[in-house]
Amino acid sequence: MRKLILLLLISALVLTSCGIASLANPAQPQDVELSVRPSPEKTGSPTATIAWFPATSTWTPFPTIVPSPTILPFPGLGGVIYQNDFSDLKTWSFAQPQGNGSNNIILDRNRLTLAVNNSPAALFSLNNLPALTNFYAEMAVSVNRCFGQDTYGLLFRAASGAYTYRFLLNCSGQVRMEQVRGGTTLPLQTWVPSGDAPPGAPGLVKMGVWASGAEMRFFLNGRYQFSVVDPVFKSGSLGVYVNAISPNGMNISFSDLTVNSVDYVSPTPSNTPTKTATPSRTPRPTP
Repeated sequence: MRKLILLLLISALVLTSCGIASLANPAQPQDVELSVRPSPEKTGSPTATIAWFPATSTWTPFPTIVPSPTILPFPGLGGVIYQNDFSDLKTWSFAQPQGNGSNNIILDRNRLTLAVNNSPAALFSLNNLPALTNFYAEMAVSVNRCFGQDTYGLLFRAASGAYTYRFLLNCSGQVRMEQVRGGTTLPLQTWVPSGDAPPGAPGLVKMGVWASGAEMRFFLNGRYQFSVVDPVFKSGSLGVYVNAISPNGMNISFSDLTVNSVDYVSPTPSNTPTKTATPSRTPRPTP
């Protein structure tokens, strides 16, 4: 019996020691795959993408512009056919060698001066050269005294002061063209501003009229201003004109008249000016 108990104790000790040894040296498992799961990365705000070569809109070509033919300001201009140096009283109507302090037309020092000292009043003087049909006439004008709506300028294709065309400037820097027939004034070009028109006195300007048939072109200092078409007066004399309505009167001098021939047949223009103003009575000129 004692031997059996002793044998059991020994067996128990042996089994206990084997278990301890197995815990001290555990067996390594075979064919074991270790999977490593990556840790999540911190996600920041997205970085803006730099557009080094930004897209541009599709280029659209400009429309093709067909150039219009250049308008010649003085077509058919020929040589000088007449000059007047304002030295001969006989070449200008109503001209006097000196004034009397009232309203006068004075030819002196190669200038024809129209002076209005008692306004309102209108003065004109016609040159006695033969009647002109197609021509270019140019004259120098000196503005000595002039205010507001006082007017001055050239007469052409004139039969008298009451039957004529008038190319006019006023003392506010505007330009106009009108037809006078039987004392009735009909504007063919209403007042328009011009940088070449003197805005009062003192001032200097060169006025020019080109005429061929019914077409007429107007110039200041050699620069084109506008055109007018009117078939009423076909030929006539050249002259000068002033009309003072301001209480201060006016004083305008004309000089250096030159006339060139024009050999040109104007086509029928399509832009005949529209007569927009009601005809007004013209003051009777008082020489």
